[in-house]
Amino acid sequence: MSSTPMPVPGGTMAPPHGDAWLRSPVGLGRAVAVLLGVVVVVGLFSIWAGVKVYDVTGTIVTGEVGEAVQRDAVHADSVMAEVGVVQVASLVATVVVYLVWFHRVRINAEVFDPFGHEMGRAWTGWGWFVPVVNLWFPRRIMLNTWDASRPAGTRTSHGLVNAWWVMWTITLFVGRAGFESYRKAETATELYVAVGDVLFADVTGVVAAVLAILVVLRLTRMQNEKALRGPVPPGEPVPAAVRDHR
Repeated sequence: MSSTPMPVPGGTMAPPHGDAWLRSPVGLGRAVAVLLGVVVVVGLFSIWAGVKVYDVTGTIVTGEVGEAVQRDAVHADSVMAEVGVVQVASLVATVVVYLVWFHRVRINAEVFDPFGHEMGRAWTGWGWFVPVVNLWFPRRIMLNTWDASRPAGTRTSHGLVNAWWVMWTITLFVGRAGFESYRKAETATELYVAVGDVLFADVTGVVAAVLAILVVLRLTRMQNEKALRGPVPPGEPVPAAVRDHR
């Protein structure tokens, strides 16, 4: 699929979100999938580090406090902090590329269906960061994009998107609460509980990242295949503007 802009197929009504054009999402989709894979790997290391902190903290809670235990506690906490830095760096890089991909597939979807989108394009970015609306705007944009990108005349389940969104939302809430508790913990018992919450968030985060990879690859493939067929239902003539730029 060419990266040359292509006009929206004709019609008398102006596109509600402005001009749309097809560009291949394949390269961006692969890049996002790779970065999400890195997030998964780092998340697994974070789980391993969290388990070590959880175990040594549990030992302290039971009353077993000695020089070896204290040394293990300091080491485990240090490893967890270092993994946390890598985790944040990988997430930031992934978010940047993901948002570029998300914006691209949304514009592509407007070529396929100009009138099937409830939110403006700007919400593909702002929707993730504005409080409250970030709990449903990205999912709604994804579903609109998903529906516009499916093969004409077919119905595609939203199960994969919904599963990803549920796990992402759980990670968001539990992660914030867990890391805040971890930061404020002053006793071994408080730290023990907080680390348990952080571990749970890491597990759900890994699951959410795996599901996100599946969503990205599936949507990218749907758009690529639909673009190669032309953004019109089967049986109808392909517009010359689309045919010439395949």
